[in-house]
Amino acid sequence: MRELGIIRDGALAIRAGKIVAVGKTHDITKAYRGEYILSAKGKTVLPGFVDPHTHLVFAGSQEDEFQMKVEGASFAELLDSGGSMLKTAKETRNTRTEKLVDLGLERLDTMLAHGTTTLEAKSGYGLTTDGELKILNVAKRLNQLHCAGVVSTYMGAHAVPLDYRNNVDEFVNLIIEEGIPQVANSDLAEFCDVFCERGIFNLEQSKRILTAAKSIGLKPKMHADFMSAFGGAEAAAAVGSVSADHLNYASSVGIKAMAEKSVIAVLLPAATFSQMIDKYANARHMINSGVAVALGSGFNSSLYLPNQQLSIAMACHFMRLVPAEAITAATINAAHAVCRAGEVGSLEVGKQADVLVLNAPNHKFLGYSVGVNLVEKVICDGRLVVDREKQDEPMLLSRAD
Repeated sequence: MRELGIIRDGALAIRAGKIVAVGKTHDITKAYRGEYILSAKGKTVLPGFVDPHTHLVFAGSQEDEFQMKVEGASFAELLDSGGSMLKTAKETRNTRTEKLVDLGLERLDTMLAHGTTTLEAKSGYGLTTDGELKILNVAKRLNQLHCAGVVSTYMGAHAVPLDYRNNVDEFVNLIIEEGIPQVANSDLAEFCDVFCERGIFNLEQSKRILTAAKSIGLKPKMHADFMSAFGGAEAAAAVGSVSADHLNYASSVGIKAMAEKSVIAVLLPAATFSQMIDKYANARHMINSGVAVALGSGFNSSLYLPNQQLSIAMACHFMRLVPAEAITAATINAAHAVCRAGEVGSLEVGKQADVLVLNAPNHKFLGYSVGVNLVEKVICDGRLVVDREKQDEPMLLSRAD
């Protein structure tokens, strides 16, 4: 993860949205005559960031609950009172689809301006079959309208509605018998995720959901060991999850099992920061154990973070990743976590031309620089869509343009 393959005095050539050559400037300019040439002299060029964990589509906000958390309210207390995800789910169900699309486009514009060109969008703020399908249809529409790539994940098992608190198994049965088949038949999602946590979905329920999803073609993912040592990492390995996310309290046994089953660890330092949890995931132990580590923002209604640069900085400060490791985690490893590594996540011939120009002399400014947007230019699918040298706002972002 520390080997970035840096090319000093480098260049790349793009044709029809694809990278056709990467190498030294002298060699590229000798072999190709560009119709449009961008200079990045004194700057740093990277692949677009990939964010493998967001809940992009929702309505409402949680600033009042943020103050309650500051004053000592726990996540469980907020959930038991009908707040947190349950509050957002109610607001999202009551919001028109067109409004959700508009909100999503605004968020994607902001993410793109900070360098994210591909992201996963989990549902989970519907908590009914119709509500989840509504969110996934919005995510599909966003992928069609915006230049950023949106990869959809069904997460009907994000929280337990109050009506099912005394019979969680009945809600699990609803997800398995109704939600998963309808999502799969509608071709609205590639992955299925579940929040495996004490007081939400237990190990057996989580395995049942993901096994059912896997049996009809949805790839499994899992929110695991976020707030307690619950055996989530072991469960994710047992069902063959593509990734296990959060992992603050993952055990050594679970980490070993993930390494053996090639489960990617998607770490979310900003989510830990937002929930005011003292324990961050042990990224160094995971890396030393052979687990591929990716980084996500965790963007959701209680964590409004559209900036992968801050995820990188937090991973460096709180998890002791060096900048090169954090960059790898937010690009190629993150692309593997959403099964897009053959298309994005690195600057290689044949891949989609998602390219960032940073106003920084080297890659180490990511992590070192905190709270500053270093992204000066964004090329998405071969088009220059953000140029902060010329204007402060993003340029033409929609696919239609």
